[in-house]
Amino acid sequence: MANNDENRWMQRLENLEKANRQLTAACRLKKYSELELAGLIKSFEMTFELAWKTLKDLLFYEGYEVKSPREAVLKAFEAEILDDSKPWLEALQSRNLMSHTYDAEAAAEAERLIKGSYAPMIDGLIAALRSRKAKP
Repeated sequence: MANNDENRWMQRLENLEKANRQLTAACRLKKYSELELAGLIKSFEMTFELAWKTLKDLLFYEGYEVKSPREAVLKAFEAEILDDSKPWLEALQSRNLMSHTYDAEAAAEAERLIKGSYAPMIDGLIAALRSRKAKP
């Protein structure tokens, strides 16, 4: 059973890495059409969803049970998987802002947050999870 749990979080990590490659590519653009900006935001939403679910699966493997993204972030911080829970909780809260891509100001703010804070935060998580995966 434990081996299946380990495989589950590692498989989820692989999916997170694939989604993050798309997000990274989207972040490289300097200017966005409305459709491209909506794509950046959706790519972030998908990657963020995979990030918290990867944390959830890893935590389950390590003996913790969490059900919500908020619980996963707080427990991952407590378990020293995350260095800081605050930006993750802010990103979680910002998902409401992300649904308003039709509002130019909200979309511009989402772009700023994704490129300036959230994408680098996800990169850091992936690096931390890779090193955790590499440990015997």
